[in-house]
Amino acid sequence: MNILVLCTGNSCRSQMAEGYLKYFVKDNAIVYSAGVETHGVNPKAIAIMQEDGIDISSHTSNNLDEYIDIKFEYIITVCDNAKERCPFFPGKAKRLHYNFFDPSKVEGTNEEIHAAFAKTRNQIKEYCKDFVEKNISHQTQI
Repeated sequence: MNILVLCTGNSCRSQMAEGYLKYFVKDNAIVYSAGVETHGVNPKAIAIMQEDGIDISSHTSNNLDEYIDIKFEYIITVCDNAKERCPFFPGKAKRLHYNFFDPSKVEGTNEEIHAAFAKTRNQIKEYCKDFVEKNISHQTQI
């Protein structure tokens, strides 16, 4: 089973979602993330995920064009821009969408920026856990 997480720049929200989905699905699916553009993996996203024990430091920022030939069972867009710009993918992928707040747009003190990243991370974690419980776990039981 293949899952694709899409965002605008594949730098923050989609990277967090990829990290949590990989953690929650274990070996029951292959998780990819991509952007309609590539902005590099945000160091603050790496740091906030590390605080929760998820290492995304080896992730790369990928363009969705790299995965156009892969058949996905699920395509999850994590921002409105990606939802609007997401191309057709062959197959019968189920599309899901949630517009998570972009913490990389926050300006302020280090504490305010950290709080924004933590809030978005926690929302993405719950979304991914719920997604796996509803869509993956029951399919892999014997």
